[in-house]
Amino acid sequence: MSVPVDPQASSKLEATAYHEAGHAVIALALGRAVQRVSILPGHAWLGRCEFQKGRVRPSEDWLEREILISLAGAAAEARLTGVYDWDGAVADRRNVRRLAVQRASERQAERLERRLLSKVEHLLDQAGHWRAVGLIAEELLRCETISGRAVQHLFDRGCQQADDSVAM
Repeated sequence: MSVPVDPQASSKLEATAYHEAGHAVIALALGRAVQRVSILPGHAWLGRCEFQKGRVRPSEDWLEREILISLAGAAAEARLTGVYDWDGAVADRRNVRRLAVQRASERQAERLERRLLSKVEHLLDQAGHWRAVGLIAEELLRCETISGRAVQHLFDRGCQQADDSVAM
């Protein structure tokens, strides 16, 4: 006897996988090492992207990098679903606002957030990055949790596949 699959639950899980994969891909693209990525829910989250402590490539603007990484989950999920789910990304949104007001006034922080959201959308539009998001999300749906090493491998593979298709 087969158990019917709830299409809403499976689409929410897929959206969560893309959300967490988005964080991971932009982190790697900007030089921040990933420890592990999971779509196993906790008491306050549907998934997590954890970063390695102390393993960060020097950045000209660490604050911008951290905002971009925080926005990347919602941007990747929205690219998949067509809708920004800010209610589901409350912790990310709170982190973005906390960081943005360190740089600008409250009113200017909103403009900064919009500008950086456009920038992260542009980064995700790059073929290699979007292919890597898909590969990581697919692996998350299969395994639920993957190591930073596996994430790095899938990121490299996605970027390489995009380079290979451009070279042809």
